[in-house]
Amino acid sequence: MGRLPPVTTNDEVRWQAVVARDATADGSFVFAVRTTGVYCRPSCGSRRANRRNVAFFADGAAARAAGFRACKRCRPDAAHGDAELRTRVVAQVCAWIEAAETTPKLADLAARAGYSPFHLHRMFRSVLGATPRAYAEERRAMRLRAALAAGSTVTAAMHAAGLSSTSRLHAATERSLGMAPSRMQKGGQGLAIAFAVVRCELGLALVAATDRGVCALLLGDDAAALQADLRHRFPRAVIAPGDGAFVRKVATVVACVDGRRADPGLPLDVRGTAFQQRVWAALRAIPSGRTASYTEIATALGLPRSARAVAKACGDNPLAVVVPCHRVVRADGTLAGYRWGLERKRVLLEREHPPR
Repeated sequence: MGRLPPVTTNDEVRWQAVVARDATADGSFVFAVRTTGVYCRPSCGSRRANRRNVAFFADGAAARAAGFRACKRCRPDAAHGDAELRTRVVAQVCAWIEAAETTPKLADLAARAGYSPFHLHRMFRSVLGATPRAYAEERRAMRLRAALAAGSTVTAAMHAAGLSSTSRLHAATERSLGMAPSRMQKGGQGLAIAFAVVRCELGLALVAATDRGVCALLLGDDAAALQADLRHRFPRAVIAPGDGAFVRKVATVVACVDGRRADPGLPLDVRGTAFQQRVWAALRAIPSGRTASYTEIATALGLPRSARAVAKACGDNPLAVVVPCHRVVRADGTLAGYRWGLERKRVLLEREHPPR
């Protein structure tokens, strides 16, 4: 049985993160349960333990030294590998949603993936910034637009999109649609975006965030040009420099850019079409030190003739390094274009896979 350390004043804050299963707290501490002898991430989906049997440790090493063992469900010692697992699971669920004629129920998707509905819902949002239902609605909207553009009647387009009534058709065209919300289509109207420009090993990095999470990570050498890029992406949003607390959060993103951290550990607000979201999820599944070609990614998505579309989605990626489009190369292994410059791409790849 593990040994419990003395209670500290910070433990109640940590306990609230455990109660909320707060994924943003993952990596900052682990909690251990005396009755099971197991330690977990704050976001672990296991049954909640009794508070009096719980203790907190700075990391897995400290918990193991106290006699606890790692949870097999949340794998608290597999930080980067866990992120890869999440992206692979979400990419597979996206494929199931796209192949379905009607919107699958969350419970059915969760059972097929081998997770609880709650856990799959949180996993989906942590990777794509949207729910499975929102993703399915965006796919329906894309089918609707494609059918109408091809000359179909409204009724035929409605059935092609999997909509069962005209009321649902109107709802689908008028309301916010998950990863392509109406406010995004209107240039970010209604959004409040905070940003900061900081120096990093690759030059300058602009980090921007909405109230939902980080929405842009742009690299360059000129602060004014980076801000102009951000305003071009969100021309009708209210954009302003972040406060001191925001700048402190930016430090974790810069650590990711500089290779000192595998993941920034912050929520993301990644906005794009359903296809872009699938490509970006596939990019996040490429392990550090590995590369993939545009054709390989297209084939993995079940769209082997869409290499050019994959390349465009890579170019539209708003989150440098966090969504690692630098790991995509030509079929012969040579470097292809990179929005933030081939030299930065070369530096990133050499850092992840140093030459022997």
